[in-house]
Amino acid sequence: MTVEFESLLELQSAFPTEQSCIEYLENMIWGDIIVSPFDASSKIYKCKGNKYRCKNTGKYFNVKTGTLFDNTKVELRKWFMAIWLVTSHKESISSVQLSKDIGVTQKTAWFMLQRIRKCFGPENNNILDKAVEMV
Repeated sequence: MTVEFESLLELQSAFPTEQSCIEYLENMIWGDIIVSPFDASSKIYKCKGNKYRCKNTGKYFNVKTGTLFDNTKVELRKWFMAIWLVTSHKESISSVQLSKDIGVTQKTAWFMLQRIRKCFGPENNNILDKAVEMV
């Protein structure tokens, strides 16, 4: 399910809470069947606090494990806003501007931008398949 937003306000309305972001990611990544990032064949136990446990490895994980959101304390709502801001502007956004827009420190905004940009890097083999505008 792909959702497109015309404005930041629409994005915030669609994801009013951290839990709504978590549920959206779980649906996008796993659908109806939760899969361990450590052992895809393992049985999964649901734990409290949106965590899961892989039976075969005994490791705990959540929907952010193995994604650009992994090991960050920044809430998903801010990540979603940052991704929308980065992808919806024709020009690049600075870490200073992003920090002001989403309410984080400049250092945190820089870190977020690095992770977001890495997702769009050539090493991810992102093939463009629709109309592309080159300037």
